[in-house]
Amino acid sequence: MLNFSVKEADILFEVLKARRDVRGNRFLSKPISEEHLDKIFQAALHAPSVGFSQPWKFVSITEEAQKQKIFNIFIEENEKASELFKDTIYSDLKLEGIKEAPVNIAVYYSQKEKAILGQTSMDQVGEYSVVCAIQNMWLMARALNIGMGWVSILDSEKVNAVLKAPKDHKLIGYFCLGHVSEFLDSPELESLKWEKRKNKEEIIFKETF
Repeated sequence: MLNFSVKEADILFEVLKARRDVRGNRFLSKPISEEHLDKIFQAALHAPSVGFSQPWKFVSITEEAQKQKIFNIFIEENEKASELFKDTIYSDLKLEGIKEAPVNIAVYYSQKEKAILGQTSMDQVGEYSVVCAIQNMWLMARALNIGMGWVSILDSEKVNAVLKAPKDHKLIGYFCLGHVSEFLDSPELESLKWEKRKNKEEIIFKETF
C-alpha cells in the first residue's frame, strides 16, 4: 500500500491552489514535449469513473487550419455573448487561446448502449466522470508548469462537425495547452472583481441545508 507524507499532501494542495485558467495572451509558442503531453493524458486516464466505465475520448489538435475553424466558431459565439454582457468589462477580456496555444484538446463523453454500474439512476454521472479526467489533466499540466485554459464559448454541434465526432459522443470541454509567460497569483476574474471567492461558511452545510 502506497502512503504519502504530510509534506507531499501539502505540495498537492499548493498545485491545487496554483491551478489557473490560462488565456491566449499568456501562451508561448514553445512546443509541449511528447513526454509532458503523455503525462497529462496519463493523468486523465487515471481519473475516477462510475462503474470503471472510462467514458472519455480526446482529440488532440495542433494543425493551424483546424484551430482556425474552431476559432471561427468562437468568434461567432462570442459576438452573441457580448450582447449579454455589454455593460461590463466583457469586451476587454481575452477568453481563449485557440490559435496561440501549441495544443488544443477536445474532450468527449462516449455514451455506451449497455447499462453502466452506478449509472442506472443518474445518467449524468458518466459526464461527471469525464470532468474528473479533465481536472486530472489540469492539475498535471500545472505541476509540469504548463498552462491550460477552458474555452466554453463554442457551439458544440459546430465543433463536432469540424472534428467529425461520432453521433454518440458529447463534447464536454475544449481546452488550450501550452507553456506560459506567467501564472497569475490569483484567478484573473477574481482579481478583476468579476466574482469573489466564496468562503466555506457559504457552501458547506451539515445534515441538511
